[in-house]
Amino acid sequence: MKIAMLASEAVPFAKTGGLADVVGALPLALEDHGQEVIIIMPRYKCVKERKFSVSRVSKDISSAKIGKGIKVYFIENDPYFNREGLYVDKGGDYKDNLERFAFFCRRSLDLFKEINFRADILHLHDWQASLAAVYLKNLYSKDHFYSGMKSILTIHNLGYQGLFPGSEFAKLGLENSLFSVSGLEFYNRVNLLKGGIIFSDFINTVSPTYAKEIQTEELGFGLGGLLKQRKDVLSGIINGLDYSVWDPVMDKFIAQNYSVRDIEDKSLNKEDLQARCALAVNKDIPVFGIVSRLVEAKGFDILLRGLEEINKIGAQLVILGMGELKYHRLLEAAKKKYPKMISLNLKFDDPLAHKIYAGSDIFFMLSKYEPCGLGQLISLRYGSIPLVFKTGGLADTVDKDNGFLFTGYTKAEFIRAVEKATVAFKDKMKWASLIKNAMKCNFSWEASAGKYIQLYEQAKEK
Repeated sequence: MKIAMLASEAVPFAKTGGLADVVGALPLALEDHGQEVIIIMPRYKCVKERKFSVSRVSKDISSAKIGKGIKVYFIENDPYFNREGLYVDKGGDYKDNLERFAFFCRRSLDLFKEINFRADILHLHDWQASLAAVYLKNLYSKDHFYSGMKSILTIHNLGYQGLFPGSEFAKLGLENSLFSVSGLEFYNRVNLLKGGIIFSDFINTVSPTYAKEIQTEELGFGLGGLLKQRKDVLSGIINGLDYSVWDPVMDKFIAQNYSVRDIEDKSLNKEDLQARCALAVNKDIPVFGIVSRLVEAKGFDILLRGLEEINKIGAQLVILGMGELKYHRLLEAAKKKYPKMISLNLKFDDPLAHKIYAGSDIFFMLSKYEPCGLGQLISLRYGSIPLVFKTGGLADTVDKDNGFLFTGYTKAEFIRAVEKATVAFKDKMKWASLIKNAMKCNFSWEASAGKYIQLYEQAKEK
C-alpha cells in the first residue's frame, strides 16, 4: 500500500510532544512491513539543511529521508512556518494557526499530484491535519486522481481540537453550509478536529480504552456524542515504544546495563540514582520515580495530598519535570518539608530521566486521563513497576501481573495502592517475579504497525 502521513511534527525534525515520536517511528515500522510511506509536514525554522540533509524539490517543497527510503516532504511558507515555535510563542497560540494549517493541508493534497503519489491511505494526525479529510471529500472529490484515497484520522489527545472564532471560517475556502452543527461549527466557533472526525473514513486513537472513554460526556470534550455516532469506524491502537532508545541492555545513560536475565544488576542503578539525588543509599528503601509534565491532568494534586502518608511509609520520591508554576511552588515547599524523602528536579534532563527509569523501584503515573502514555511503557521495559490510575492507555498496558492500579481517583485509593506496592516490594521473591513479568512485556512498534496495516486494509476495502 501507498501511505501518506500528514502531521504537524515528526522526530527528528520538529517535536513538542508524543505526536512527533509516533510520526517519526510508525513509518519506519510500516516500511519494515513492506509498505510504501511518505511523510508531509511543515518546514519550520528548526529544520536545517545541513543537520537533516534537506534537498530542494521545487520552489516551495524540500525533502529529506529517514529509514531505508521514506521521503519526508516539507511544505515551505516562511511567513507561516519560519518561526521559533511550532504553534505558540510567549504570547500564547499564534493568531493565524487556522490559516497556517489550512494552507498546510491544501498544499499537501496538491503535492500528491506534483510528485505523482496516488496514496491509498492518508493518515492524518490531530487537528492540524484534519482539514485534509474535509478538503478531500469536498474540494477534491471530483478530481479522478484523488478518487481512491481513503483517510484515517488519529486523535492523540481529544483535549486539543483546533478551535477558532466563527468569523474565520471563510478563510478555509469551504461552502458556508459546512459551518453548521452537522459540519465544523462548534458553539459558534470553528472546530477543525470535528471536521476531521466527520469527514475521515476511519478514526482511531492511541489505546482501546481511550477510544471508549472519548465517547463519554466526561472525557469527550464536547465531541463524545459525535464520536459515539461514528463508533463503527472508531478504534484504538496502543502506541509503540522505540526499544532502540529505551532498553536497559544498551542504555548509555545508566550506571549499569542489565536485562531480564540479570535483574540483580538493576540495584546498582538504584544506588547510583539515590547518590546522585542526595538521598540515603539503601536498597531496602522503596524509591518512587516520576518523569512528567507538572500539570493538574498528570495527577500532582493527588500526589501532594498523599505525601505525608508516603513519608510515613519511609519511601523516597524522585521527581523530574517542568510545568505549571503552581506545582513548582507546591513541590518546592514539599521538598523543604520532607528533605530526606524528596529529590525535586525542575528541569528537562534526558540522562536523568533514563536513570530514574532504571533506578526507581516503582514508577508513578497518576494521570486523571491518559490517551496512551509512554512513561509506563518505558518503566515496564526497565523493570520499574508502574503504579497508575486505571484510565486510557494505562488501563490497557498495566495489570496485576506487571504493576499496580487504583480505580477510584481519591487520595485514599491512591495510598492504598502505594501501601500494597510497598508490601510487595518487601517480598523479594514476589518482587523479582513482578520485575520479570514487566520486562517481558512487548510494546514494540512492530506489533502496533501490524494493527495499523489491518486498519489501512479495512479502510481501503470500504
